[in-house]
Amino acid sequence: MDEAGKTARGVQRCPCGSGDVLDACCEPILGGRPAPTAERLMRSRYTAFALGDAEYLLRSWHASTRPARLELDADLRWLRLDILATIGGGPFDREGVVEFEAIHRDPLARGVLRERSRFVREGGQWFYLDGDVA
Repeated sequence: MDEAGKTARGVQRCPCGSGDVLDACCEPILGGRPAPTAERLMRSRYTAFALGDAEYLLRSWHASTRPARLELDADLRWLRLDILATIGGGPFDREGVVEFEAIHRDPLARGVLRERSRFVREGGQWFYLDGDVA
C-alpha cells in the first residue's frame, strides 16, 4: 500500500469515536479478530456502517436474526457515535446491552438514530442480536 492509501485509512481516526487510529481500533475487528466486549462490537459495527462494510455487518449479526442481505444507503454519512449506557457485555458475560446514539446526515437533513442493542456471546465471539430503536 502506498503512503496515500495509508493516510486515507490506516492513520485516520477511527469513526467509532474512541480517539484511536482506525488500524489500532476497529480495523482488526473488521478484519476478523473477535471483539472483546459487546461495546467494542457495537463500535466496530458503527465503523462498518461509516465505511460501508455490509459484509462485516452481516458476519457480526447473530444467525437467528441476520437478514439474508443488507443494502447500505450510500447517501447516508455517519458523523458520530455516542455510547449512552452498557449493561453486561464484558469479556466473561454471555449477554450484553449497549444503548447508543448515532448522528448521521443525508443529502436533505441531519438525523439521530437512538437504539438499545442486544448482543450475545457464543464460542468466544460477540454477535449483534437485535435492537429497539427509540
